[in-house]
Amino acid sequence: MKNVDYIIVGDGYAGLFFAHQLIKNNKSFVIFSEGRRSASQVSAGIINPVVLKKFTTFWKAQEQIDFLKESLKEIESYTGKNYLVDSRIHRIFHDENEQKLWLKKSENYELIHFLDKNFDRLNIVKNDFLTGKVSQSARLDVSGFFDGLFSFLEKEDKLIKEKFNYDKIDTANSVYDDFEFKNILFCEGMGVKENPFFSEIAVNPNKGHHIKVKLSQPIPENVTIKKKHFLFPTDSGLYFYGGTYDREQLHHHIDDSAVEQLVNGLSEIYPYDFEVKEVNFGFRPTVRDRRPIIGRHHEHQNFYVFNGLGARGILNGCYFSKSLYDFIEENLPLHEEVSLERFT
Repeated sequence: MKNVDYIIVGDGYAGLFFAHQLIKNNKSFVIFSEGRRSASQVSAGIINPVVLKKFTTFWKAQEQIDFLKESLKEIESYTGKNYLVDSRIHRIFHDENEQKLWLKKSENYELIHFLDKNFDRLNIVKNDFLTGKVSQSARLDVSGFFDGLFSFLEKEDKLIKEKFNYDKIDTANSVYDDFEFKNILFCEGMGVKENPFFSEIAVNPNKGHHIKVKLSQPIPENVTIKKKHFLFPTDSGLYFYGGTYDREQLHHHIDDSAVEQLVNGLSEIYPYDFEVKEVNFGFRPTVRDRRPIIGRHHEHQNFYVFNGLGARGILNGCYFSKSLYDFIEENLPLHEEVSLERFT
């Protein structure tokens, strides 16, 4: 029997950023990874403090970005790489009214550090009304992040490559298979619906598609372009374009209508030939108030959940991993806005 402080179930942003908190604090743990690509692993990796439809920001945006940068430097200390990609978002304006709204919003104290007042014109893509640059925006090297952390965890004998079996939990003795644990944390995204301890939490699937395309004319480097969707280069030489949002078509295969939507969206801003090389989709776990769900099981006091990261999985996963760690280890209260208790 092996004793560990934590078992983590789930290998997306929530699970890996919480694992980082445990590494920082010298806690023993194992993380169960089923081996399937999660919504986190097929995500765009956009780090964005601005809601680009309305030019607004969100709760704790600056704190979350600062904490993410600090955390990625800490992760670099043991993986050997910083996965932050310095690529600013350029939002293509639809018309002059959007330009005026951007400038007006840039005077707001919440947005003054995020909305650059100097507009840019980009080559190759259509941007007749110029683009607004989002300061402090960036991207995560998603594949590098997961490959690097999985490699480190496997080397440290902390990665269990198998599907977690709820039937093997001995709740009375805090034992799972050959592990005796102090705490167990479930970070399963939409997989939580199969979890007998937390299946009723208020997360809903939001299906997102993206395509990877070969462009006949390259777009400017170190730029993430946004109009309807995000467009940016990948290390493979292809370009990422996505993603869609769909709460209705939730079957587990590609939606032709979503692919058509993406092709049409890209055609609006890219006037040259391109070829779709790859289509991916995932199911984001979303919450109606757009904030994560974090908390302790009402009966099993060492069972915890970390879910509902939605479209801001990187920022939410990183920032609230520390809130959860402090809640468990230091008995510090969770923010009411993210606590599981807000639904009970």
